[in-house]
Amino acid sequence: MSISQSEKLKLIRDSERLKSKEVADLIGLNYSTYHGYEVGKAKMSMEAGMLFFKHPRFRKYRDWFMFDETNPATGQIAPALSLSELDGTTSTQFDLKNG
Repeated sequence: MSISQSEKLKLIRDSERLKSKEVADLIGLNYSTYHGYEVGKAKMSMEAGMLFFKHPRFRKYRDWFMFDETNPATGQIAPALSLSELDGTTSTQFDLKNG
């Protein structure tokens, strides 16, 4: 089950221990615009998403945010506070085998 875009943004921000204003400043968006994404007043545009996930601090959450998938071997993870980790499930198409 996928969670909303706004909830995912909040989980990422909380996992990084940032305030909404700090995220907006890091990615170069107006605070009101970014805050609107987090509270669900607007959907994040492609351009805003690119700004968000180009930032090195947030790039690791890209696959989880877009596809509900993780792949730790390639650095793609879910936020530490994500619901998938809280309930013990993961949503990944990659199975890592011990060699």
